Amino acid sequence: MQIVLNGERRELATAQTVAQLVAELGLPAPALLVEHNGVALRRAEWDGCLLCDSDRVEIIRIVAGG
Repeated sequence: MQIVLNGERRELATAQTVAQLVAELGLPAPALLVEHNGVALRRAEWDGCLLCDSDRVEIIRIVAGG
């Protein structure tokens, strides 16, 4: 399955949900904001959010600084 991740086409190995995508990418879930097809998701929604071919996902990593 191919999705558009942060503006670039990407072939998914095994991920079928947003939660699985985050795990497949090895990203730290507590520090992420995820948007799926233009809708911002709460982390509790990631497991139930199924990915389909050509979906658009934006992942933003929150970084604190000072």
